[in-house]
Amino acid sequence: MSQLHVIDHPMIQHKLTIMRDKNTPSKDFRELLYEISLIMGYEVTRDFPLKEVEIETPMEKTTMKMIAGKKVALVPILRAGLGMVEGLLALLPVARVGHIGLYRDESTHKPVPYYCKLPKGISERMVILTDPMLATGGSACDAIALLKEHGCRDIRLMCLVAAPEGVNAVMEAHPDVDIYVAAVDRTLNEDCYILPGLGDAGDRIFGTK
Repeated sequence: MSQLHVIDHPMIQHKLTIMRDKNTPSKDFRELLYEISLIMGYEVTRDFPLKEVEIETPMEKTTMKMIAGKKVALVPILRAGLGMVEGLLALLPVARVGHIGLYRDESTHKPVPYYCKLPKGISERMVILTDPMLATGGSACDAIALLKEHGCRDIRLMCLVAAPEGVNAVMEAHPDVDIYVAAVDRTLNEDCYILPGLGDAGDRIFGTK
């Protein structure tokens, strides 16, 4: 069964509060999203397997631990998910990056796919799927289904802010996918935006309306 992981480190809570403020400019919003994504990345990768290796320090030979060859792919849901990739790449510089394009139909509130480009051999990698906002869960569910169609078996969904409705939708549709978030907010409004939320993450990242 999937699990919900709320990463509520004090520094994340502090930075997220600044991001929520409607007066925070796009430059600061992007920088804070980078920082939070980097911090969250440590928790998403906490269970990576280790192996013992022999090295020589300036003092002596010793046995220490290193990551045991875990292959990772980062897949942002366009466009807002792009804002989380740079922070994760700072932690996982050899990760491959794919892209899934989905937009929300303003009348039906359902996701519409328009683009998919994934790294070769992605089925052999652990995939971190990124999208700052988990609202209805529609985009996340469709993106996960698309990854599974390409043979992916180890998928982790990483979001900044989630609504309970979105969390429940993903858990019901994909009980094998763990969800990592910085906060679970109260609910969705009639336009399917998260409350209190932080507005449209894509617009705030890129300075568009």
